Amino acid sequence: MTDIDRAVGAVLGSAAGDALGAPFEFGLPGVFRERFPEGAGELCGGGGWDPGEATDDTQMAVLLGESLLERGGLDLPDVFDRFRRWAAADPKDIGLQTEQVLLGGDPWDLAAARHFQVNTHAAGNGSLMRAATSAVYFAGRGRAETMDAARRIAALTHGDGAAWEGTAVLHELVRVALLGGDPLAALPAALTEVAPAHRDRWATVLAPDWHPDDATEFNGAVWPCLGSAVWALRTTRSFEEALVAAVDLGGDTDTVAAVTGTLAGAVYGAVAVPARWLPVLHVPLPGFGGRVLRADDLRDLARALVSAG
Repeated sequence: MTDIDRAVGAVLGSAAGDALGAPFEFGLPGVFRERFPEGAGELCGGGGWDPGEATDDTQMAVLLGESLLERGGLDLPDVFDRFRRWAAADPKDIGLQTEQVLLGGDPWDLAAARHFQVNTHAAGNGSLMRAATSAVYFAGRGRAETMDAARRIAALTHGDGAAWEGTAVLHELVRVALLGGDPLAALPAALTEVAPAHRDRWATVLAPDWHPDDATEFNGAVWPCLGSAVWALRTTRSFEEALVAAVDLGGDTDTVAAVTGTLAGAVYGAVAVPARWLPVLHVPLPGFGGRVLRADDLRDLARALVSAG
């Protein structure tokens, strides 16, 4: 049975990581520790973000979670329509690839594939960043169903199968954690479910001896993003330590920390998310009537996803 505290931890932890990392996006490694040498510090704001403000990562996760609840399951056209409505409302931040797919005018079932045919590059981390809510919802359905759902959701905006497989692995690791297992120990089994064309590359970045310095792409790509999140979980002993390690890598700090927060929150539970962060944590939803979710709303969303899943 899915542990509710861990499920709340995954959703709340992802949002907290997103907001923690946002002010440091595209910064150099080590900048975060210079700012907060004693630990994880505060949700400080900066770079156009208010203190505690979550970015597109959490905004899309919320829209996905609400679609799952309101539609009674995975309704891909509905998810795409919500994403498109949000993208058209000029959010502060949106991935270039995601924006092109959502606002390109193509129907939901062709948009990402057509983008990939033209651009040939579609392995960004945008499908990882929003996966906390869907991972919680599908956690009770077993390995095959949660990984399949992850692939289908990823394919809405990402035409490269590498992004589908990475999101599927993240779903599976969260599922294992929510059931009280060790997601790191579950990696070999998860990798056997990865499509053969992508398995070796994923096995490399998820190996115990892989380090973010070994990455061959910027961590805005799907491989080093998930690899860095798994590395942060593996090499630390608390939720806060994992997020510090993630943000201090520099680069795409909000998304690497959001994915790390999803995993670490699922492992350590909601109780591990620093209470001092929660009063300022908030998630604006452009295009949806000026709604702004707070920490308690995220808790309620996570609980509802567990109950409905």
